[in-house]
Formats: sequence, structure tokens, C-alpha cells
Amino acid sequence: MRRMKITESRFCRRFALDTAIALAPMALASGGALAAASARAGALGLVGGGYGELAWTQREYALALQQGPRERIGCGFITWKLDEDASALDWALEHRPVAVMLSFGDPRTYAGRIARSGAALICQVQRLEQVAQAVEAGATVIVAQGGEAGGHGMNGLNSRATITLVPEIADWLAARSPGTLLLAAGGIADGRTLAAALVLGADGALVGSRLWATRESLAPEGAKQQAVQTTGDGTARSEVFDILRRKNWPAPYDFRAIRNDLHRQWEGRIEALRADPAAARAAYDAGVTAGDFSRAHATIGESVALVRDLPPAEEIIARMTREAQALLGD
Repeated sequence: MRRMKITESRFCRRFALDTAIALAPMALASGGALAAASARAGALGLVGGGYGELAWTQREYALALQQGPRERIGCGFITWKLDEDASALDWALEHRPVAVMLSFGDPRTYAGRIARSGAALICQVQRLEQVAQAVEAGATVIVAQGGEAGGHGMNGLNSRATITLVPEIADWLAARSPGTLLLAAGGIADGRTLAAALVLGADGALVGSRLWATRESLAPEGAKQQAVQTTGDGTARSEVFDILRRKNWPAPYDFRAIRNDLHRQWEGRIEALRADPAAARAAYDAGVTAGDFSRAHATIGESVALVRDLPPAEEIIARMTREAQALLGD
């Protein structure tokens, strides 16, 4: 295998980065401190604008700009929530993010205003059939998200594995849109998996779960501690926590988190839960209040087994980059 220099990847060159990593804009976890720390470490720091809550986005994006280099700070949003209220996106664009990532919906509605702001458009997809729409929208970067990822993604019937999705999309882009960059997402949590993403044809990786489990992440401390004790067998993808959290996600998307006691109680009875969720929601709400993660959820993907500590984000990014470069050849 020929030697590959991470800092010379197309993704690094396009965004003037020191590593081929972008922070996943995880809703309610990728706040300003985590985005800024990622940017300081040489990665692209994307604030998790998520559900489009304006006050949250304003506070956390402002914090990111205070603590990190502006030229490496961007924001991400859930596209179908923008269809209900795009005020947070409009506010963010006024502050000239270097990039805006859109996931879970048609990005073409917002592509024009993002382009006019000067921000690069990053579009996340879960299947090959979605790539053409992202290219039509003018995406600078496409993120290929495998079903291994934590949080929201394609359900089990429709999801793809990262290891097969990435090279297939890489080949499609090489033939039809060679200037479009590609990031791998889902299961990228250490130097080995970062190196693998590059070997598969990606220009870099969007890292969620591993940076969720860091000091700066806004995820609850109890959830992080549960993750450190969980193996890769310990997560599941289902609609359970969306129903319990009153999140009306459209098909075919659902949610991966640690498979705790409350999840196991309902995972085989989704229709019954949907029909009468009151008691289960009360149990979930009580778990959140008490910090009891046998009932509250911990949002992390199958790479949870690679999470063995909770250091600062800058340490994780440096570690992943160093390990990956050693495998790819110094």
C-alpha cells in the first residue's frame, strides 16, 4: 500500500486542517466548547445545531467562536426540522460559518442561501441513492454514514455498513463528480478506523461517538460513564427512545443508543409503546431527572467498545491522527 499523509488529504487542503477529521454536529452534545476544542486540534469543528433551537444555537456557536479559530468552525442541522423553522440556520449564516452540514432530508431547499453565505455545504447520506441529490444541491462534501453510527441514521431495513458504503460512494463520485469530497461516518473512533476510512477511499472522517465521550461534550456525565463500561454488543437501533423523548422522526430513520433496561423492556413491542407511551415516558423522564441511565438514554454507536476513557477532545484527535498516520506510513 502506498504511503498516505493525513495532512495532505483533499479534506485537509480544502479546509486548511491539520487532520482529516470533522466533529459530527451531534444535537445537544456538540456544543461550543467541543467544537472549539476540535478546531484547535486541527479538525473541523461543527456545532450541533440539530433540532434548530435558536437560543441554544446562538449560545453555543458564539462560545465556539470565542474559544476556537473561526476559520475551522461550522454548524450542522437536521434538515426536516429546518423545514419547520429555519431561523437558527439563518442566524448562523449571518455569522459566516466555514461550513454547514445538513442531514436527514432534502438539502436543495437550503443550498442557495448556504452558498450565498460563502459556507461550504456538507450533506450526509446513508444510501447510494441519496448521493445524486446531494451533488445536485452543490455539496462540497458528502458524508457517508453507516448504520453503525450512534444517534440517528437509517433503520435496520435500509441502513448500510460503513465499510461497503464508503468505497461504493467513492467510486460513484470518482466517475460522476470527482471534485466532491467524501467523509466516512459510523464506527470511526480510533487510529485504526480513521486509517481504514482513508484506505476505503474517503478524504477524511466525521467523528461522533468518540468525541461525544470527551471532557468538553455536553452529554451527561452518567451517560459517558455508562459508555466506558459498555461493549460493542451493547447498543441497538430502534424507535424506542424517539417515542420516549417525543421526537417525531420520519421514516426510515431511527436512533442508536445503549441498550439499557428500559429499551429492552420495549424494543420488541414498538407498536404497543407507540399506542400507549405514557407509563414508559414517565419512567424515562424520571430516569433523566435522576441521572439513572438504566432508564435515560446514552447516545453512542457500535464503536462504544473503543471508548475506554474520557479525555479532552484535543487529546483524542491527536491520538487518532498519530495512530492512523503510523498505520498509513510516516
